[in-house]
Amino acid sequence: MFLFLTLTFQCFGAAKNEKRKTPQSIRELQQQIEGILTETHTPAASIAIVHRGGPEWIAGLGKADVASGRDATPETLFRIGSISKGFVALAILLLADQGKLSLNDPVHNLAPEVRFENRWEASDPVRIVHLLEHTTGWDDMRLREYAKDAPSMGLRQALDYDPHSRVSRWPPGTRAAYCNSGPAVAAYIVEKVTHQRFEDFVEQNLFLPIGMKTATYFQPSPETATTLYHMDGKNPYRYWNALYRPSGSINASAKDMANYVQFYLNRGLVNRNHIVPSIDIDRMEIPESTWAAQQGMTTGYGLGNFSSIYDGFVYHGHNGGVEGGLSEMAYVPEFGVGYFFSINTNNAGTFGRIGEAIRDYVSRDLQRSPLPRVAALPSNFADYVGWYQPDSPRIEAIRFLTRVRGIAAVRFKDGQLLLSQWGRKSEIFVPEVGAQFRNVPRQGPPATVPTLELLRPEQEGRFIQVGAMSTMKRIPAWIALLEIAATTFVLLSMASILAYAPFWILGGISKQGRRPAERGMRAWPFAAVLSSIAMISILIACREDLISRLGNLTVWSGALCLASIMFAAAAIASALCVWRSPVREVRRSVRAYSMAVTVALLIAVAYLAYWGIIGLRTWV
Repeated sequence: MFLFLTLTFQCFGAAKNEKRKTPQSIRELQQQIEGILTETHTPAASIAIVHRGGPEWIAGLGKADVASGRDATPETLFRIGSISKGFVALAILLLADQGKLSLNDPVHNLAPEVRFENRWEASDPVRIVHLLEHTTGWDDMRLREYAKDAPSMGLRQALDYDPHSRVSRWPPGTRAAYCNSGPAVAAYIVEKVTHQRFEDFVEQNLFLPIGMKTATYFQPSPETATTLYHMDGKNPYRYWNALYRPSGSINASAKDMANYVQFYLNRGLVNRNHIVPSIDIDRMEIPESTWAAQQGMTTGYGLGNFSSIYDGFVYHGHNGGVEGGLSEMAYVPEFGVGYFFSINTNNAGTFGRIGEAIRDYVSRDLQRSPLPRVAALPSNFADYVGWYQPDSPRIEAIRFLTRVRGIAAVRFKDGQLLLSQWGRKSEIFVPEVGAQFRNVPRQGPPATVPTLELLRPEQEGRFIQVGAMSTMKRIPAWIALLEIAATTFVLLSMASILAYAPFWILGGISKQGRRPAERGMRAWPFAAVLSSIAMISILIACREDLISRLGNLTVWSGALCLASIMFAAAAIASALCVWRSPVREVRRSVRAYSMAVTVALLIAVAYLAYWGIIGLRTWV
């Protein structure tokens, strides 16, 4: 749940480790993981490696609690975060199998009291499937929702707390954008249909039948669970009572999760009893409600379950994170092997390295599927040449950043699609069936399944989907180039202000350097840049306590708001100084430079104000 909220502060994924050694035994794997934990000051890890016939290795490594010295064991409970979403999907599928609802039922028909906005509701209503596949078009939870500590609040009360993020930004069932409130609404529908608290329904119908005897949505007793830590591995977090428990609150042990992974490998079968039919597991793994899925793309985010490609193998499952904990559950159905692991810090580097070691081990003897034949380019490929911009942001508040950072050019060369993003090497894709393309990485085995599709929505323009949740829209070349040029101009101007500042500050000490008319023209741009640095510094300082510091009205969130206002005020003051300064009292070179940097600052202010960043109040 919290994993995706870390935004640009941490990079979720494997750390680069070019010369890693593939472990050939559980003993070697354990030694590698223990070495990573020690090297990165990560207290503990919970691990399970599982086959269809049963677990190969279940372990708790390190210290579950540093202060007391308590060891982690296979029974120690770890927070699994958004892996919890799979249980919402399973609960809905159980009810669908009983004929009590359908994935295509409109949410308004089943829960009209749940507030959300969808201006396409008459033609494109929000349906249950959209809640589970993140295709409602809703913004993700606001920081205020994340920060709400609600140990005793019911699901209906939680959904009423702040519904303002639940606004469809595009027709539901077209594009995917990760949204924690969607599964929570689906869980509430389970409560309405069954007249039972969601957590109780899951315990009776899923946890216990699957064999997850100690799993719980609620805070466990301290002696049974790990403590979650900051990056230093010493400073603990308090227990986070998430507002939407169904979306990310489960505590589970390695033993619990071993049974959960085996449940998927056996396609819903436990002890010769089908908890759900195998067709339900198939449905969870394959998305259906995006443009790309409707055109035949089988990879992406299904029902609380998404596909990932590592070293040429297609894994299914989910990852998750809370403050102080990162987890992953993944399996390869065709080979009957999977794994779970969790750590008790937010160290993404540690998380990535452990994931690499585990995947190296479980796939060491597996044979990759033969690569599909490269097809000819689709007949209309030339229609997709051009510039593209991300059009399905998860968090609306950072659209201002992702839309510029994500600008990309699509071109075709030698029968391949080249996707070039600003400041990055081009990604290479080769065509397969229809409008689908699979990735050919510059290093490592190529993907065996398509991960990019040329989309054909009627009267919507040209789109492509890259991966599970990145829908990009073609934009005119002049807009893309203008945004790149303006961004470059603003960044270079602000950098030059910093570089120039020591010279005019030192120059002002001498008598000859004192030019009163020029002081404001120098000082205000410098103040604006310092304000922007203050904003970035506040965000960096809050990265490990983002929810508590920015989700509430605190010194940190207030300072961020104030710094953004100061940035705008200083830029405007700089413009006034340039406009009002006497021509004869200002050197021509100083005036020309001041005008240039002031224009850059005003561009930045106008852009940030348009996207609501000036005066940003993260606690509302």
